[in-house]
Amino acid sequence: MRDSAPAHATDAPVTRRPFRVLRIGDAVSVRIRVRSAVVCAALLTAVVAVGLYTLATGDYSIPVPDVVRALLGGGDQATHFVVDSLRAPRLVTGVLVGAALGASGAVFQSITRNPLGSPDVIGFGTGSACGAVAVIVLAHGDAPEVSAGALAGGLVTAAAVYLLALRRGAMQGFRLILVGIGVTGMLTAFDQWMLTRASINDAVTAQIWLTGSLNGRGWAQAVPLAIAVAVLLPCTALLSRQADLLEMGDDAARALGLRVERGRLALVVLAVALVAVATAAAGPVTFVALAAPQIARRMTKSPGVGVGPAAAMGALVVPVSDLAAQRLFPSELPVGVATGAVGGVYLAFLLARQWRDGR
Repeated sequence: MRDSAPAHATDAPVTRRPFRVLRIGDAVSVRIRVRSAVVCAALLTAVVAVGLYTLATGDYSIPVPDVVRALLGGGDQATHFVVDSLRAPRLVTGVLVGAALGASGAVFQSITRNPLGSPDVIGFGTGSACGAVAVIVLAHGDAPEVSAGALAGGLVTAAAVYLLALRRGAMQGFRLILVGIGVTGMLTAFDQWMLTRASINDAVTAQIWLTGSLNGRGWAQAVPLAIAVAVLLPCTALLSRQADLLEMGDDAARALGLRVERGRLALVVLAVALVAVATAAAGPVTFVALAAPQIARRMTKSPGVGVGPAAAMGALVVPVSDLAAQRLFPSELPVGVATGAVGGVYLAFLLARQWRDGR
């Protein structure tokens, strides 16, 4: 005679939840997707590894222990100068620019519900570039003034595109993309006109800046960017839940209690600010905001575009691209050339896949 099954036994399969709930005190709890957390940890580990390799290699090679010692304030004067004054600020700027662009791209792709809804396509990056070129060509401004012009240009362009995309008090994602493409074309034409009217020195300076580069970046660019990202990125992550709801559609988001236009406007402001500060620091580094969120989404297998994984992916893509631009060619190339090449291939893949799926 067989023993009877215990009272607590069940024939139902045991399923593992894809998330864990982290409780902070009695009133606050945070839901964390396990796979997303693992992917973020792996990406950040890769960022650290690439960073150490970047700091240790080059025309003047430095052992990794000496690099760590220099970062902690020790080491000889030559090592300290190479690591802390030349390589570290460039690396930090690249990581922060990538994180800002990745997070911004995730927000725009969520609220437009379109993988092509990135700042590169919508025109916000072009607006920042146009503001910077205007300062270089028309005002002959220095580096801080160029950064301020890029920031102002991005914010003004974003306001114009958002207002033009409004229809009956509501912003439609597809309309935002179409309006952004049109504005991008006009701003690009204006940039070209300014370059034809500029002196040879201003034209060369503006063209180099328009490529997107980390050359010559120091702590004067890295520190303000770090402060801005430290404020904007956590705010964007806190509102990412609203982005997930907006990706379900306006009607579903309203049914779940979200004030759609207010939530969308807050996300757009934060995402535009991230693009503007990144462009002000390094110029228009293309395709990172387009590709990083989608690559991260495929790695995490998440139903939505996560801000955290997208930021971590962007923080890896830009330093790796900058490292390739420095090491793989006879002469050093701007990082925008490398990201543009990689992003162009990815964009072709994305369009081909959508065409094949009939979307």
